[in-house]
Order: sequence, then structure tokens, then C-alpha cells
Amino acid sequence: MEILVNAGGTLGEEQSTIAQMQFGGIDFARVSLRSLAQFIQELNVLQMPYLYTGADHMWEVLEGPVGDLFFHTLEDPGLVALSWYDAGARDFYSASKPIETLEDVEGMRIRVQDSDLMKAMVEAMGASAVPMDHSQVYSALETGLIDAAENNWPSYDPMRHYEAAPYYTIDEHTRVPEMQIMAEATWERLPAEQQAVILECARESAVYERKLWEERSRQSEERMRQAGCQIIELSPEEKARFREAMMPVCDEYCSGYMDIIQEITEADSGRAP
Repeated sequence: MEILVNAGGTLGEEQSTIAQMQFGGIDFARVSLRSLAQFIQELNVLQMPYLYTGADHMWEVLEGPVGDLFFHTLEDPGLVALSWYDAGARDFYSASKPIETLEDVEGMRIRVQDSDLMKAMVEAMGASAVPMDHSQVYSALETGLIDAAENNWPSYDPMRHYEAAPYYTIDEHTRVPEMQIMAEATWERLPAEQQAVILECARESAVYERKLWEERSRQSEERMRQAGCQIIELSPEEKARFREAMMPVCDEYCSGYMDIIQEITEADSGRAP
């Protein structure tokens, strides 16, 4: 089997790509869970703010029964889930002052992705959500159009956002994984032995991708510390306050899935120290 890779969005934005896959126009894609949630609302559960205590907790959930359950939600839109990809944790970074407490966020204008869930998260903290394209963030920080933004180390570093926003708060408010998916129409045309090969390769690629992501994130963080950025790590008590502020958001987006939220929470509490 030969797979032709079209990188850099040449086949369209993620939501357009997903729509094309439903009609068999594209065979494979790597997409963010945030984009998939526009088609499958249940996936909002897996990207709730402060849902996971860390990377190990998230992977235990995604690679267990809960992850398998959400794999099957792709069947109705005509997609096949192949594997989970890492996209790291998202943190806040600010221009004029550090974010050390929940009160520091109040009144801030914070850039977010064009996502109802992300807007609700920021507004629940008492800030104003400002959706804008990622390419506009640097100038918006520099000119004061926004006070802060949120993203991960590998975005904060190469886009040079640290020049305009030198205060980086590690709060890991969201971990939004990505999925490697396949068009169901393509999948069903293949014999079982070829399906098995694709599934095996997809899962091998996921392990490799996670390793590369960890290395890239570590390198970016080291560069930012060396560049003199002020790094703030929230205390467990303060992080609990941020998490508590998200209860209205959880009620709005996950009221019908509180049993799954509970199962995800218990997956962490049940791990050995």
C-alpha cells in the first residue's frame, strides 16, 4: 500500500478535511479532537478543562475502556479511529503581569481558538475570550489588543510569542489529543489482512509521535527558560481553585456524561503512587 501525504493544510482546514472523508474524498487524516467535536459532541468530554492531572492520567484513560468507547463514536459520521496522537498540554502566557492566581485572570482579554468550549472556559475565570487566528497572536500581544493567550511550549517558542508575553504559567488547563482517522468507505474496500496492517502501523506511529512530541516540548521549554522567560507553576491549592471555577462549564457541556467524567477521575485516583 502506498499512502500519499499532503501536508501543511493543502487539502483544506481540519473541519473541511473531516467532511471530505465522510464522502470518501480523503482517505486518512490527523485531526484535533477539537475539530472532531464539531461533528461528534460527545468528544467534548475528553477535552474538558482541568480534566486530567497529567499526561500519564490522560494516556491511561485514552488507552483504556473510556478511549475505546469514544473510538466507536466515529462510526456514525462514517469514520474509523486508528490511534491517538499527542498534542501536549496548553498553558497561559501573558504580556504585562504573571498569572499566579485565579484573580490575576479576571478582566484579562485572552486569545482563544474559535471554540465555544474554550470561550466558556476563559469566561468562567472572569476574563474576556478573544477568538483569533494563531498567526495574529504576536501582533495582538505586542499592541495590547489582548493581554494573554494560551497554547503549548512548541507553539509559544517558534512563533516567538515569548518576546511579547514573557510570563508563562504552567497550569495545563487542557490536554486535547489528536486522532489518526480513516474514511470508512476506504476502510471497507480493503481486505481484512490490509486493515490489520494499517491498524498496526497506525498504533506504531502513535508511539513514535508521542516520543517526538515529548522531545520537542522539552527542548522548547529549555530554550524559553534560557531566554529569561518567567515561568510560574501553580500550587496544587491554586490549581484546585481553577478547576472548581470550571464546574459551570462541565455542567453545560457534559451534563449527560457525568458518569464518564467520574470514571475518568477515578482512573487517576486508582493509579499506584
